[in-house]
Amino acid sequence: MESTDNLEAIEETDLTRQALRLSGGDGDGHPRWRMTLYTVWVAQLLSMVGFSFVMPFMPFYIRELGVTDERLLSIWAGMLATGAGLMMSVSAPFWGWVADHYGRKPMVQRAMFGGAVVLSAMAFVRNASQLLALRTLQGAITGTVSASAALVSSVTPRAWLGYSLGLMQAAVFVGGSVGPLVGGVVADRYGYRAPFGVTGALLLLAGLLVLFGAKERFTRPQPQAQAQGSTRDLFRMPGVRLLLVVYFMMSLSGSFVGAIFPLFVDQILGQPEKAASATGLILACTGVASAAAAVMVGRVCDRWGHKRVLVLATAITGVLCVPQFFARSVGQLLVMRVVFGLGAGGMMPAMNAMVASIVPRHGFGRAYGFTATASSLGWGIGPALGGLAASVLGLRAPFLMMGGLLVVLSVVAERKLKPVA
Repeated sequence: MESTDNLEAIEETDLTRQALRLSGGDGDGHPRWRMTLYTVWVAQLLSMVGFSFVMPFMPFYIRELGVTDERLLSIWAGMLATGAGLMMSVSAPFWGWVADHYGRKPMVQRAMFGGAVVLSAMAFVRNASQLLALRTLQGAITGTVSASAALVSSVTPRAWLGYSLGLMQAAVFVGGSVGPLVGGVVADRYGYRAPFGVTGALLLLAGLLVLFGAKERFTRPQPQAQAQGSTRDLFRMPGVRLLLVVYFMMSLSGSFVGAIFPLFVDQILGQPEKAASATGLILACTGVASAAAAVMVGRVCDRWGHKRVLVLATAITGVLCVPQFFARSVGQLLVMRVVFGLGAGGMMPAMNAMVASIVPRHGFGRAYGFTATASSLGWGIGPALGGLAASVLGLRAPFLMMGGLLVVLSVVAERKLKPVA
């Protein structure tokens, strides 16, 4: 009789757990997954505000540091983005391995606290070479996006992955929109060095939020499980290698005009003293549009399928790059970038959800580490190629080239990627 009661109690407990998972009340990694999700969301928002706070005026900061030749200015702007991106591509797999062995939460803290120190130091550089060195160091020790995605994915029920990762991507877009807007205004009023201090403070606050607010129930894998979940096994999983190629191409396309965009706004506006704030306003509106799209697309992915959403969003974004080539005023460019942002907001949530749906949870750190490598390579190479193209063909040509790359990417994704749940 006692054994029967125990069996019934066990079965009732299992049914309760299943019901909680189906209702979203319990996570596979931690029962308080919603609290962790929203805490990390706020922290990611703050960190992205911080990282993007300095982007609208980076080319102008380089000019202030002594690079006055306009053609060299484009190349230096590309090199700064490339240095950080290439170093992040090298370091991301290592940090992913550390995350799988010692926990994902410490890796989020490492990225945020490390970024606080490095970005604050950029306010004190005396030449472009010193700035490049710190940007390269930033790439080596930061990486909040992939670290946060790994943490959130590890504690979120699979039925809510699309929503959770879409929400995290919305934090990236919102932070990337508010940061340039406020940072550009601060730079115009107080100079190009002051915003770096604000950035450091925001990243410090973000790290403290994760330290005290995020929860992770991490158990280090046994040696046998570690052997079964090796990097070699990860690359043998169907679709993983192709996903990394798509990540690379997506980031390459998306970053192609990033480094020269402030210079493009400056050329259209014709008022250098207002270029930083105008760039911030345009990027802010674009980011808000992308954030709204990311939240909606994240939930749609769980219902319609990740591949279908990815292909559609990529194709639309590519087509919407073309009109920017013809922009003749800041108002025209603003409208074009907002529409462009609606399409761009759907790409990354679909990609992140595809990764989380085919990789076991104990391998999330390495999986997102390698996606960060692929993305960082794209983000690193893209600005350099875009800056080189702008120096040879003019500031408008990269928009056409970026659109073409995205359209080609949508075709590749449609034909080669296998749909996943």
